[in-house]
Amino acid sequence: MKLTILGGGGFRVPLVYGALLHDHAEGRVTHVVLHDLDAGRLSAVTRVLAEQAAGVQDAPEVTATTDLDEALRGADFVFSAIRVGGLEGRANDERVALAEGVLGQETVGAGGIAYGLRTVPVAADIARRVARLAPDAWVINFTNPAGLVTEAMSRHLGDRVIGICDSPVGLGRRIARVLGANPREAWIDYVGLNHLGWVRGLHIAGRDELPRLLADPDLLGSFEEGKLFGVDWLRSLGAIPNEYLHYYYFNREAVRAYQQAEKTRGAFLHDQQARFYAEMRNPDAPALKVWDDTRAEREATYMAENRETAGAGERDEDDLSGGYEKVALALMRAIARDERTTLILNVRNRRTLSVLDTDAVIEVPCLVDANGAHPVTVEPLPDHATGLVCAVKAVEREVLAAADSGSQATAVKAFALHPLVDSVNVARRLVEGYTEVHPGLAYLR
Repeated sequence: MKLTILGGGGFRVPLVYGALLHDHAEGRVTHVVLHDLDAGRLSAVTRVLAEQAAGVQDAPEVTATTDLDEALRGADFVFSAIRVGGLEGRANDERVALAEGVLGQETVGAGGIAYGLRTVPVAADIARRVARLAPDAWVINFTNPAGLVTEAMSRHLGDRVIGICDSPVGLGRRIARVLGANPREAWIDYVGLNHLGWVRGLHIAGRDELPRLLADPDLLGSFEEGKLFGVDWLRSLGAIPNEYLHYYYFNREAVRAYQQAEKTRGAFLHDQQARFYAEMRNPDAPALKVWDDTRAEREATYMAENRETAGAGERDEDDLSGGYEKVALALMRAIARDERTTLILNVRNRRTLSVLDTDAVIEVPCLVDANGAHPVTVEPLPDHATGLVCAVKAVEREVLAAADSGSQATAVKAFALHPLVDSVNVARRLVEGYTEVHPGLAYLR
């Protein structure tokens, strides 16, 4: 089975390949094609993968190419993990937004809109190429903003594109762990959009154990989200929010922390990964060790400003192991082998949330089999969550409309309607600022 990874020179690709190395069953991936626009990055990642595969007898073959059409032809699965504009673009997203006093995070608020505006046209082109060159392939989208990009691609691929994220998985795992349960045996009632969802129940053997967690302040305050949001707020909500909702519930504090930080997250990662790829130009560098040391530092500093604002302290060691590659492998197995499973995924709504139309991509538990991912019926969200979900989905639709039309006025509307952008004038200045620093936004007129 052939797997094509777009963004194959990306830093997190070895996580995916490492997961594939543990799969020895029939119908596994036997050939991995890495595609990237940067041949140097491809060379660096290929070296890491070669060291990972050392001593593994049936390790998948790895080839690399800068030719997109060549990479797609004959693919059974396509992982889309691109970053349009690179980490320099992410750093600029943050800088322009923070100068206006609003959030620049890559998937939330102004930064997420800017990232979406330059990514959607590229993702739509990829989707059209997949439909033409590999019509039977399944596309698994890692590219952020994951829900928005998945919806853009679904307009060309229908249900054959599925978005994944490790945040809901990690959240469910942490809740199960503090409750003394096996995460694999728990049913997680999670509903929302990507990076905008809530765990409303965690069912073990048919019993919802979340009320027990919410009733115990010591237990509730013992894990990442309890430390991040605070026990009182979680009990008020009666649910456990995805960590990215910290940007909404504590927006002023988050913006101030990012403004005061020595470096934004994007600038930190840009410099860190520049060092990694520079070191990898040395043919004698121990590729896997250099990558693993860099990855450990990256994971340990994740959402550091938010945790500092909340007084949450360092991340637990158990939360430093990633997870999205495991979700991707489970999804591929379920489809390729009809190994039925349940995963939290980004898929078209159908009739799952009545407040959204059928084509809106949402993030919910799905039953997965050889025919793809099927969203599970869920209870309606409470009013406060419904309002936020509808507002952010409306913004995503304006981003898609701006990408389709090239309308600068529509782009301004997308920024202005976002709950975390508090002024139409700010929205106008954001569009001006982003078009100045991003060549990928030259299409906006």
